[in-house]
Order: sequence, then C-alpha cells, then structure tokens
Amino acid sequence: MSRILTGIQSSGRPHLGNILGAILPAIELSKVPGNESFFFIADLHSLTTLKDGALRQEYVRAIAATWLAFGFDTKENVFWRQSRVQQHTELAWYLNCFTPFPMLANATSYKDKSEKLSDVNAGLFTYPVLQAADILLYNAHIIPVGKDQKQHLEMSRDIANRFNLLAGEEILVLPEARIDEKLMTIPGTDGQKMSKSYHNFIDIFLPEKELKKTIKKIISDSTPLEEPKDWSSDITFKLYSLLATESEIQEMKTNYEKGGYGYGHAKQALLECILTKFDEPRRIFNYYMEHPDELEKILIEGEDKAKEVAESTIQKVRKVLGF
Repeated sequence: MSRILTGIQSSGRPHLGNILGAILPAIELSKVPGNESFFFIADLHSLTTLKDGALRQEYVRAIAATWLAFGFDTKENVFWRQSRVQQHTELAWYLNCFTPFPMLANATSYKDKSEKLSDVNAGLFTYPVLQAADILLYNAHIIPVGKDQKQHLEMSRDIANRFNLLAGEEILVLPEARIDEKLMTIPGTDGQKMSKSYHNFIDIFLPEKELKKTIKKIISDSTPLEEPKDWSSDITFKLYSLLATESEIQEMKTNYEKGGYGYGHAKQALLECILTKFDEPRRIFNYYMEHPDELEKILIEGEDKAKEVAESTIQKVRKVLGF
C-alpha cells in the first residue's frame, strides 16, 4: 500500500487553478486501489503571511468544503487541520536541530524574499522544516508536488537521512516526489499562472453575479467584434477549453475564426460552462459553509485518526533523542 500525503495552505479560498491543478488530481489518486491518502489543511504555514485569525478560520472552512464538494472520501482516508495535531510542531523543532543553516538559506521560499529581510520572519525561514515534519510524521511514501516544490521535498529527505543516521535505523520514511510533467498550468485572468499572489484568480464558488464580474475582467485584445480572432492566444478560450466538451471547444474555435463573435460572448459561454460543470460542487460547498458544525465534526474525526499515526512516529523520535 502506498501512503500519499498532500497539504493546501489556508491563505485564501481555493480557486479554479487549485481545483484543476491540485485538488482534482489528488482526489483521483486517492481512488486508486492500494492507495491511502492523508490530506491536510496547512493552517500553520499560512501564519507566515496571514495574521488575521478570523479570516484564517474562514479560509480553513472554505478549503475543507472544497475537498468535500469534489468528493474526497474522508471515511476511507485521513483529512485534518495541521494546527490541531500538535505533533507537527514538536517534530518540526526536533528536525530544526538537524537542519544546517545553509540548507535553509538556499531554500527558494526564503531566497525569493531575501532582498528585503525586514519582511522575512523566522517562520518563513524555517518553513521547509515544518513542511518536512508534515511529511515525515506520517511515513508518507508519495508526495504529489509541483516542480517549484521539488527542492523542499529533497530537503525533507536530507533532514530525514540526518536523523536516521543518528538513530541507526530508518525511523523516518524517506518520501518520493511525484511530479506530473503533464500537470496543467491554469492561466489567470491576466494570462499569468492563476495565483492568489497575483490577484488574478477565479473563485468558482462566488455567487453568480460576482463570478460574472470576475470573468468580465479577463484580459483580451482589441480585435473588433466583426473580425476573426486568434483563439490560440486568447485567455478566455484557454480557460474554456479546460472545462468544456470537445464539441463545445470546436464550436467556440469556429466562432472565433468566422468573426461576428465577441470576447463578451466567449466570457458568457465560460460563465455558463462553470455554472453547469460545477453546479453540484457549488451546491455542496455552500451547504457546508452554511453548516459549519457538520464541517467541524468531519475535521475532528480526521484529526483523531491523524493523531494516532503522528503519535506513533513522535514516540519513536523521542526515544532516539532521550525525551
């Protein structure tokens, strides 16, 4: 059996890029016979940038509701909030003491912001160690990651190796990265990769009027309505082609090429496609957001299961270290 682990940071509500690029592929992976999935909400990690507690709780609920809306089976797998399993922070401290300073100084999560050190808190600097603890605590075999996270996974392996050398045995399982080379990059409303950092994302769970406003903001060129348009470079078409059927995609291509079809028409088609394709997930998402007690119950059940596995690992670590 392969144990798969992944986490999503609670720094915002999940957007279309998160759903297509991470959540849906992870759920499909969890359905493969022989796989056991441990999926968590990385609310501790979000503290490096988000200090508003009420907002963090809202984002945690939204992330949990999204996983459930798309059919993640929390009975067969494990689903929890990172902050509710204290072993994450305990193991992170132990691993900090096995992590050399230069390793962290070379981490991209730090280097990308190191030009302005006043904006770098200690949590951001040691972010990869907490990430390593998240992984190693659960003896995970497979970690689905994007190419930008490959370095952090390698650091987790290096840190685990250092600890295992002291222990004289493999106490901490060395995880393997699973990088899907075919993993799609979802364009945002400005054509860059969809990201909360760029404020160019589409929240598919917004009320219809607000969702329509977001889609209207998608950048397009100034080609007049009556003239043919280049579908291959248009952001709206690229997003539509990720969601629509083959026949619908071909129909929009034809409309672009013949002229008389404006970007406003394409954006309306994208809106209708999102509303149709995600009708059921939107309904389930709204249900859980309106029934937080049910959401809380599911998370607590997952946290109880996570704690059992985490405590088993932490006891072995404590024994090695004499605690």
